[in-house]
Amino acid sequence: MDISKKYDEDLRNFTERLLTFETTSGNEKEAQEWLSDRLTDLGFDVYTWTANADELAKSTTFPSADEIDVDERPSVAGVLEFGDPDAGPTIILNGHIDVVPVEESSWETDPFEPTWDGDSLTARGAVDMKSNLAACIFAAKYAHEMENNLDGRVVVESVVGEEEGGIGAVAAALSNPYPFDRDAAIITEPTELDVVTAVEGSVMMNLEIEGRSAHAATRWEGESVLPHFEQIRTAFRELEADRNERVTHPLYESFPISWPVNFGAVDAGSWASSVPAHLSSEIRIGVAPGETNDAVESEFRDKLDAVTAKSDWLSQHPPTFERRAIQFEPAEISVDEPIITALQTAMRNQGLSDIEPRGATYGADSRHYIAAGIPTVLFGAGSIKQAHFPNETVEWPDVLTATEVLTDAVAEYLYLSTGVIES
Repeated sequence: MDISKKYDEDLRNFTERLLTFETTSGNEKEAQEWLSDRLTDLGFDVYTWTANADELAKSTTFPSADEIDVDERPSVAGVLEFGDPDAGPTIILNGHIDVVPVEESSWETDPFEPTWDGDSLTARGAVDMKSNLAACIFAAKYAHEMENNLDGRVVVESVVGEEEGGIGAVAAALSNPYPFDRDAAIITEPTELDVVTAVEGSVMMNLEIEGRSAHAATRWEGESVLPHFEQIRTAFRELEADRNERVTHPLYESFPISWPVNFGAVDAGSWASSVPAHLSSEIRIGVAPGETNDAVESEFRDKLDAVTAKSDWLSQHPPTFERRAIQFEPAEISVDEPIITALQTAMRNQGLSDIEPRGATYGADSRHYIAAGIPTVLFGAGSIKQAHFPNETVEWPDVLTATEVLTDAVAEYLYLSTGVIES
């Protein structure tokens, strides 16, 4: 189906309107209500659900229900049925409605006023991932209109809280919000129109080091935390290099650092004339598919213990090393899953030549569905390099291509079970 000719204007208008909603954390409700109405207008059966904080806390992603904001944050889904829906499979097309905050001074345009420059569309969420969410909705609608005597269902999900660990997706994975089973899913992260079958995990840790304050004029009387921090940072980087050589995965060989360690925030000292006596640092540690967060955390904890044992000061004042709020578990599916075959066939149909699966060094909601036994792959328009950036931009022809691929992928996946697709 040539979507670029028949449906471009509808998809463009829908995407533009979706981008005007400032759906930062906790502010998704208005957009979700608008989306629910639009899904109804387009002929979908609509489902909504709100996460339960106590239930989410049972997931390894969240350590405490007290830290999870679920109030007034509905997730929304639209369902279209094909033929005899119970005789065929159910495929999910998933996108998240939430976006990260903006620093407006870094933007050249209003981040919530979609701006066009030729085929380039700029707005917060243009890449991550409202254009791709719109592509899901229209791909489902187009596939349904093809009427190829297929059986099954397509579900389009708009979930909240992905940037906070996957609030809507975790709830859907833990407690199925539908009266039917789910067989496979495509999550439309910006993969540059590549097939991503593996996502990296990450352990989020908080390091605290205590020293002893003193006047800067007699700093030798104090114990600065900075040299101790540098020793720990160096040791962690050495472990990062060791893991990069030792822990291998065929889908991650192209990355210069497959399992990166990042000291994302460091806060030390309180005054120029005082020896810094306290330091805290937030650290992200990459976890390979096939590993566990617990095992990787243990490696770094052992490394910290080794540094501590070599220091008289740290031995007497051991650092603390504790997990922060959100954890991302690694996940992957077999490249032989039917959903991968269907997606690759659809990509070929649309002239995409690079259909080999790859891995991603970021986390995604796919991990929650995979953990629930639902094979899930990532595919979408745009680049992760644009996500969370000022002047976030997606190329519209890529959005159209993604929509066409998703349309074909739905039909191909249903065909794999029914075997009656018409050319």
